[in-house]
Amino acid sequence: MTSAMVKSPSPGMGLSTAARSGLTALCKAISREVVADNVTINNLLPERFDTDRQRFMAERMVREQGITYEEARQRIIGTIAAGRLGHPREFGDACAFLCSAQAGYISGQNLQLDGGSYRGVF
Repeated sequence: MTSAMVKSPSPGMGLSTAARSGLTALCKAISREVVADNVTINNLLPERFDTDRQRFMAERMVREQGITYEEARQRIIGTIAAGRLGHPREFGDACAFLCSAQAGYISGQNLQLDGGSYRGVF
């Protein structure tokens, strides 16, 4: 698990993104060495799931911007192409799939879990 920030860095998350980018690169490098032994290594790149972290971010916006909690949540949701926060179960289901036999031929990949918000092709 790393973060969608490794592909779409944000200025306020520079240190975290740098560390996570290193982890993502290391996972890719190792995945090539172990896949022949039926060991797969993939990264989940989540962004904006309905968790305590998003509640914290909304509460911070309330304090810093003088808006209501609901306004803060709507501003966050407004940045997501799907128009909603991800459900933690969706993350769990994606993780379970990558750990399953059905994903045995998938290795060294980065799965973006961001409600379609990533603008890049790769």
